[in-house]
Amino acid sequence: MTLPPLHIPALLRQYGIKPKKSLGQNFLMDDTAMQRIIKAAQIPPECDVLEIGPGLGSLTRYLATAARRVIAVELDERLFPVLQDVIAGYSNVTLVHGDILTLNINEILPCSGYWVVANIPYYITSAVIRRLLESQSRPQCLVLTVQQEVAQRICATSGEYNLLALSVQVYGKPYPVAQIPPGAFYPQPKVSSTAIRVDLYPQPLIPPRYLETFFTLAKAGFSQKRKILRNALAMSLQTSPDWISSLLKSVGIDPQRRAETLSLEEWERLTRAYQLQSAPKTISRSIAH
Repeated sequence: MTLPPLHIPALLRQYGIKPKKSLGQNFLMDDTAMQRIIKAAQIPPECDVLEIGPGLGSLTRYLATAARRVIAVELDERLFPVLQDVIAGYSNVTLVHGDILTLNINEILPCSGYWVVANIPYYITSAVIRRLLESQSRPQCLVLTVQQEVAQRICATSGEYNLLALSVQVYGKPYPVAQIPPGAFYPQPKVSSTAIRVDLYPQPLIPPRYLETFFTLAKAGFSQKRKILRNALAMSLQTSPDWISSLLKSVGIDPQRRAETLSLEEWERLTRAYQLQSAPKTISRSIAH
């Protein structure tokens, strides 16, 4: 379906709004790109969609034609007058003002199985996913538009893992679905973007009771990129290198390896062993970004 295009620069001038770099505001305005995102999302008609960062509502309109209901969460209250006008003809769209990292998701979407569509800054990608998946009502699918480089990091394979890839892939399988050039946005960013789809597992690959320890160990392992795993963990966790070395060997991991070479299965074995043993120093709560 093709909808009448929105003239984003004219809308911004009309409402006296200047995009905020601090919020990563580059508004999607290319209809071909939006249609590709909708096609890749494969939203069931009976499904609810949570849109994070609707901006000026360009994609919101397409979502409204595909889903039963759209809950659009926008942090920037300056955009609400525009959003209200743009979606005036869509009775199945609800606007919510707030920060997705602090909102009670269970209140706005009490049932699991919804889709999430978002154009989000890379630095909150991991935090957003954890926020969504640690709520009582969990999504079934994520469609995220991120910088191309970030998409490549998220979709990295074993042997080339990074902290962001682990943070996503512990919850689901990511893959790219659409390349989006800079000219599809206003203002035009300096880099290309990629829409990725993450099909979520019924349960994380790491059991929930181990997730906090997993994220902390992973963050520690990747904190010193040029160091071997034994030294990176010992330094970040402020504990004995010999103890760490013994722990790694106990689960079949060579202490001389680097964090990016470990598979998710190896991270799980390490996480279980750490949590079951008495470490010289207690891990403090930490969220991977």
